[in-house]
Amino acid sequence: MTIVNIVDRRKRGQRFLIVNAIIEAAWHHNSRTDADQVHPESGGPDYAEREHSSLEEAVRWANSFPEPVVLYLYDEDAGSRKTVCRHSKSPASR
Repeated sequence: MTIVNIVDRRKRGQRFLIVNAIIEAAWHHNSRTDADQVHPESGGPDYAEREHSSLEEAVRWANSFPEPVVLYLYDEDAGSRKTVCRHSKSPASR
């Protein structure tokens, strides 16, 4: 189990050749109401981002992490550490 959720924040949802992707450790969402619970694990990053890759590459990249992650998708001209911090409780926002 690696990708446990995908959050698609693309405004141009039919674009798949170039996207930006961010992963966050899934346990970051444990405190949210009605969230499935994931045990914090070591062996993977709390946060990572990849810009200008295809949708297929982004999914493959997110699946390569050993711990459960949430994959966020953004348009190629959006999505960065600042963007994901506005929407979730990532370590960068603490």
